[in-house]
Amino acid sequence: MERYIKVMKALADPTRVKILKILQVKGLCVCEIRSLLGLAQPTISKHLKLLEGAGLVSSYKEKMWVHYRLTAEQSNVYAKTAMENLHDWLGDDPEIKDLQNIVPSLERHEIPEKSSPSRNNQSAKKVKTYFYPINKLTKDNQS
Repeated sequence: MERYIKVMKALADPTRVKILKILQVKGLCVCEIRSLLGLAQPTISKHLKLLEGAGLVSSYKEKMWVHYRLTAEQSNVYAKTAMENLHDWLGDDPEIKDLQNIVPSLERHEIPEKSSPSRNNQSAKKVKTYFYPINKLTKDNQS
């Protein structure tokens, strides 16, 4: 029953469902997922860890980046069934469509780097954040 609960908990969050739908297009690193969803890197990492623990995604390291993809061989029957169903679900959702249309043109080296003050507002410390101009990409992909 523990494996079933892990899968259901993983699918109970809209952000994790978006991540799974994005990864249906291609595997991505955390910074690419972060740029698409506009969430903080630690938040994305927590979601990915939960998805990985449920057997829905797997990761591999390439130089300094950790890439995530849908798990190819699923030994967990609940994860396998959920992923088979999710593949066909939400295809008509406008937000999912927009995200999936952007993914093929998303390249990690093109994600602009943006500096912002740390939580303590200490100007000496800078925290790197990334964003991807989704509006620009959406317009480019529609033409």
